[in-house]
Amino acid sequence: MIRKLVYILQVSLIVVGSIILALGAIFWMAAMMDSLFSYRSPLANNPPQPGEGSGVRSTRRVVFVLVDALREDTALNNQVMPFLAQLRQQGATATMHSRPPSYSQPGYSTLLVGAWPDLNDGPAANLEYEDIPTFTQDDLFSAAHRAGLKTAISGYNWFDKLVPQEAVDVSFYTAGEDRLADEQVVAAAIPWLQTDAYQLVLIHIDQVDYAGHHEGGPRDPRWDEAARRADDLIRQIAAALDLSQDTVLVVSDHGQIDAGGHGGDEALTLTEPFVLAGAGVILGDYGDINMVDVAPTLATLLGVNLPGTSQGRPLAEMLELIPEQAQALQGRLTAQQGQLLEKYTQAIGQPFELPAGTSVAAYQKALEDARSARLLRERLSRSFLALIVAVLPLYWLLRSKSQVVWLVAGAFLYVLAFNVLYAVVGGHTYSLSWVSSAEELMAYLAKITLGALTISWALVLLGLKLYRQSPSRAAGLVIGFIALTIYALALPVL
Repeated sequence: MIRKLVYILQVSLIVVGSIILALGAIFWMAAMMDSLFSYRSPLANNPPQPGEGSGVRSTRRVVFVLVDALREDTALNNQVMPFLAQLRQQGATATMHSRPPSYSQPGYSTLLVGAWPDLNDGPAANLEYEDIPTFTQDDLFSAAHRAGLKTAISGYNWFDKLVPQEAVDVSFYTAGEDRLADEQVVAAAIPWLQTDAYQLVLIHIDQVDYAGHHEGGPRDPRWDEAARRADDLIRQIAAALDLSQDTVLVVSDHGQIDAGGHGGDEALTLTEPFVLAGAGVILGDYGDINMVDVAPTLATLLGVNLPGTSQGRPLAEMLELIPEQAQALQGRLTAQQGQLLEKYTQAIGQPFELPAGTSVAAYQKALEDARSARLLRERLSRSFLALIVAVLPLYWLLRSKSQVVWLVAGAFLYVLAFNVLYAVVGGHTYSLSWVSSAEELMAYLAKITLGALTISWALVLLGLKLYRQSPSRAAGLVIGFIALTIYALALPVL
């Protein structure tokens, strides 16, 4: 009777422990996702202050056309986007590079603030409309507003939350993402372009991204159809401009993988077109640039201050600047980068040290070195605990030599089965680009975890002949297998 009660107790403990372990894993994953959605920049509460602008405009106005999700290969296809090809021949063109996460809200923030997602304090992922924060860092629209320029935005309603609306003089926002919404967006903007009233205008075209998410992705013919319609809208916008006096920029915020989707670190999602044409622009192909270069370049064209948190450089080689302008720009750029480095090192508790050079690259290397030093300090402080956690299980393994081979084989099979189910059967990439929601990701991972655990447990069951063991012995080995599997998965984290 006592042995039966002990057996029931052991089984109950295993069941309860497994449930607690599963719930713990779910809550841990949820906490990790929440940390992504709630990430804030170290500069959130103490942003660099705006400097002075030159006050000299090289153009009557800048029209910033943002074609959401437009891949560079699509933009370079003259059969799909013939007008963009024509515009490219008239202006400066480059291949633009961004950084993950390749979501829209981080992309918008990088384009307008001029800083990468870890510093610009925009959302690190696409948030619900009501949760989107307004920029805490200086941005292109705020810089233009302070300089007395008139600004306008027509596009998706996320811009209504991201951009400080006191810096926007006129706007049209929509919750639509398809071709009809784009037609309304451009129709709202055209009258602004037919007057001289606005000096900075952002027009957001969204249907290419819509085709990627809802119409089969870039491999589907409807993707090219959406891009062709976007090209026609760009033609309408340019027709309302006088490019001898006005400047138009066409870029995107990210690309998409072939199957549709973005958010990860694939080259297709992090490479975008850049076409700048019109007044103040020197024609040519300028190779590779960074997304953070857009805001300081447009600020220079407009004669306003470089956004205070900008990590990019004004693309002066593309711009018609007189020597005095170029010299003054370098001085303002050095001051802006110096303040950014000082604010950042102060925010992360690292000593402030001026770099050897005065280029943006030198300042950004100093910033990255400070970040790396802070991370190293944090890792070293955790290393002793991590060593203990990593080494202690080895003691248990050495005491269980007769069973350890099968337990290790089971843990290895779990890792193999999980990856086969994920990548081969599921056909997924190891990035966030295929994930449409956190709930979808958690549900899918739970399903394949159960499948992989079942397969690997069957190996341990047969290898150790658990069906011939006493209940308590079998229970102990099962617990050991699960613990060893968790240990193997946790080692990279440690």
